Amino acid sequence: MEMPRHKILRRLKRLPDGSVFSAKDLLDLASRTTVDVLLAELAKAGTVRRIGRGLYELPKFNAALGAVLSPDIHNAAQAIARRQRWKIVPEGAWAANLLGLSQQVPAKLVYLSSGPKREVQIGGRKVLFKYTTPKTLTGSGEKFSLVVQALRYLGKDGVGPAEIEKLRATLTPAEKKKLLRDTQFGADWIYDVAKTLAEEADA
Repeated sequence: MEMPRHKILRRLKRLPDGSVFSAKDLLDLASRTTVDVLLAELAKAGTVRRIGRGLYELPKFNAALGAVLSPDIHNAAQAIARRQRWKIVPEGAWAANLLGLSQQVPAKLVYLSSGPKREVQIGGRKVLFKYTTPKTLTGSGEKFSLVVQALRYLGKDGVGPAEIEKLRATLTPAEKKKLLRDTQFGADWIYDVAKTLAEEADA
């Protein structure tokens, strides 16, 4: 029978570099004590990197830069959400940046959340989780939910051919149709954007 420690190591080896996880992500393989002890050992050896309270990352090395990259904040936020059993979606400017619709990284990274308001430190950045209504979190964890937040941030006058082209390349046909359904009773201009994308998906 395979030992719990070996099961954990095998799972971690299957994860891509840059993945972020917490101890809770491994509790189906071993006891909390075993997981905590092993993660402490791996962090000391440099195999994993502790990037926040109870958060670990498999470091990602960039050969061109000759250095380990900074933690992926979005991956880390998703790991926190899994641990807390929250639904989350990036808000406004951060959503636009993640989709490539904006090159500007907001000074404060904000996630709308089903959990209580909380600010956490991830690497060198502070991330705010802000409670919102369940309706706002429809589709949370899916790409099209990012689009709605990003469009609201950009505004009608901020969405032109370049942004449409980016969304066309980013969303799958199924995601475009889902976006159309979910924006039907929202702002007319957002629904118009969704119709444009959905029509192209059917073409």
